[in-house]
Amino acid sequence: MLRALSSLVVSTWKDGASTASLVLSGRKPETSFLHSFGIECRTESTLYCQPALTQIPVLQIVKESQQQHGLRHGDFQRYRYLLLILMDAERAWSYAMQLKQEANTEPRKRFHLLSRLRKAVKHAEELERLCESNRVDAKTKLEAQAYMAYLTGMLRFEHQEWKAAMEAFNKCKTIYEKLANAFTEEQAVLYNQRVEEISPNIRYCAYNIGDQSAMNELMQMRLRSGGTEGLLAEKLEALITQTRAKQAATMSEVEWRGRTVPVKIDKVRIFLLGLADNEAAIVQAENEETRERLFESLLSECRDAIQAVREDLKPDQKQREHSLESDSGKVSNIQYLHSYLTYIKLSTAIKRNESMAKSLQKALLQQQRSEEDGKRTPRPQDLIRLYDIILQNLVELTQLPGLEEDKNFQKEIGLKTLVYKAYRCFFIAQSYVLVKKWSEALVLYERVLKYAGEVQSGAGAFTNSLKELPDVQDLITQVNAEKYSLQAAAILDANDNHETESPSQVKDGKPLSERFETFCLDPSLVSKQVSLVHFPPGFQPIPCKPLFFDLALNHVAFPPLEDKVEQKAKSGLTGYIKGIFGFKS
Repeated sequence: MLRALSSLVVSTWKDGASTASLVLSGRKPETSFLHSFGIECRTESTLYCQPALTQIPVLQIVKESQQQHGLRHGDFQRYRYLLLILMDAERAWSYAMQLKQEANTEPRKRFHLLSRLRKAVKHAEELERLCESNRVDAKTKLEAQAYMAYLTGMLRFEHQEWKAAMEAFNKCKTIYEKLANAFTEEQAVLYNQRVEEISPNIRYCAYNIGDQSAMNELMQMRLRSGGTEGLLAEKLEALITQTRAKQAATMSEVEWRGRTVPVKIDKVRIFLLGLADNEAAIVQAENEETRERLFESLLSECRDAIQAVREDLKPDQKQREHSLESDSGKVSNIQYLHSYLTYIKLSTAIKRNESMAKSLQKALLQQQRSEEDGKRTPRPQDLIRLYDIILQNLVELTQLPGLEEDKNFQKEIGLKTLVYKAYRCFFIAQSYVLVKKWSEALVLYERVLKYAGEVQSGAGAFTNSLKELPDVQDLITQVNAEKYSLQAAAILDANDNHETESPSQVKDGKPLSERFETFCLDPSLVSKQVSLVHFPPGFQPIPCKPLFFDLALNHVAFPPLEDKVEQKAKSGLTGYIKGIFGFKS
């Protein structure tokens, strides 16, 4: 570090703050070394380094700690060492968890991670030893032992010493379960949370030791929680992927809509094998947040599988362009597999949006409670956007290559489209009701009944495929009830409109030139943007120049001219000679 600096300017005091100036020449100094001393750096022609400003309420922390840890009763020994060692252990553990996140992109930091975990275990051992004193109560002793077992289990887990890690976690779990049973429900919540946190770690250790049944328990934990967190998250996902990869080795083909397609891409095999588990996880999700996370995970995996197929599809398309088979109209196996995966992606997106729509519908029914809580009240417009996306996905489904001639598929998608159109129209009508547009809402309600009637009349053989969709019969019942409420509200609103409005409430938007005979208070008349006349003036129709036609000519009888025509014929050569000699007839 010292060799990287040509000179160090002596620290000076300026405005009450210490400032150190480092002048660069040669290599750039290691900024991480400076940051370790709490120094912030700015790289310029001269590097100025200033201590990072940290605010610590020293007196407040000291007084609170003294009151909470012994000094209230004059127990200076308790305050002197127990809390300090516990904080040292927590500091080492938190640093290790930070390094664990950074080790995903920088594997060399894993060595530092293990070092900090060992340091945390060392401090926990010292804490457990000191708590053996007679001056410490039984509850604190048990908690110190559980804390020591927890950190030891984490260290052994990272070293992949599965048996030692499972023993440590089991000891920790046993102590916390006893503490949870010994105290009130409020105090037991914290202990039970730690038990739930380490249970997947115990199952994972058991699986690696050789207990195959532990894998099923791990999967059930993952399905209930929508994914694991903390120490086990990455390891469990990697284990699931590895297990599916082994199963994928025996998978060679998939059947969809009566056609069997070979599957040669490993990533697609793994995705298709895990599809049923992911769908089961979505169904068993305990809350909306977990369900949304599982939907996103499934869509992400599906996109990766589609991308893998698309890469193999490019050379296949080039080959078919030069082949006569392209004239037959039947898509290739790889193209049909791409359509199948796209169908899964679009269907999953539809289910996700439908799940979000159901959540919003429940929230709409609880508007009054939400308003009391001060939260944003959902609106029908929010649902309209979701149904627009669903309808767009259905349009994309009808355009999948290889399914254009599948009449049953096209009719099934058509019925689903009618269902979602009915619900979309219903919520558009609801949005019109909010702004008191009664006639528009009534027309839309009638359109809802029309769509629902078409679905019921055309369901027939597609009843099973429409079971997962919202029930249109419930929608018909709701619309009929809403129509009566709408008519009553329209009548009441019409009566309210007959009441005399004060002049200040009259605003028709007409310019002043068109309302001379109507009195109203218009503040805009004294503003700079007063509306006097329409400008530019609008076009007005005027008569154009008339056209005259001589229609009488068709009905006129002209006099005969035969006598005059014969007289001209007789005068021929004789008249010409007379004309030469000057004689006239």
